[in-house]
Amino acid sequence: MFEILKAGGWGMVPILVCSAIGLAIVLERFWTLRRSAVLPPGLGEQVRGWAHSQQLNTAHIEALRENSPLGELLAAALSVRNRSRAEIKERIEDTGRHVVHGLERYLNTLGTIALIGPLLGLLGTVLGLIRMFLAVMVSGVGDPMKMAGGIGEALVCTASGLVVAIPAYILHRYFRSKVRGYVVQMEKQATALLDELSAVRPAPVDTRAAAAPVTARPARVAG
Repeated sequence: MFEILKAGGWGMVPILVCSAIGLAIVLERFWTLRRSAVLPPGLGEQVRGWAHSQQLNTAHIEALRENSPLGELLAAALSVRNRSRAEIKERIEDTGRHVVHGLERYLNTLGTIALIGPLLGLLGTVLGLIRMFLAVMVSGVGDPMKMAGGIGEALVCTASGLVVAIPAYILHRYFRSKVRGYVVQMEKQATALLDELSAVRPAPVDTRAAAAPVTARPARVAG
């Protein structure tokens, strides 16, 4: 294997760097995007139980915010639970954008590696062909070993670029699809909590009607 990589020449250096970065991103995303870490089972039902019993305090909300991405989203709704439904929904949407950004971390880099992998392989191919033509110019076509070296360098770089790019592209699509699925589930849980908060909030009192003075009507005198 080392001999094959060595045959690729200097064009293999950026390809190997990209492969190392891509592998690190894939391992990190597999660990971070575990379902149990993003959507802890039973968390939505537990939080709705807290909201229904109205037993919420700052410590509960802060612990929930540090629990998981879903917990961060639900904690944002609970932190403004005494406001109107429209304000709670707006806070959920604002927090949701930050949560999704965190779930998609490093995916743009992985997509970039998938895009430039074939280009780096093509660059190595061009360098190998240039090396071959220079060898032909110096010693002519009588030395096939020098020509084989350039051709081998070109083919190794092309294959290596594709080997890096194809898995990176597949995994990039996989992680993006996984994040979209998580977002749908978090939206469902946030909507259910929003409905629960709206249900337990006491009905507003018409202060104008309560403050209006009550005037007694004069009794009718029978004629």
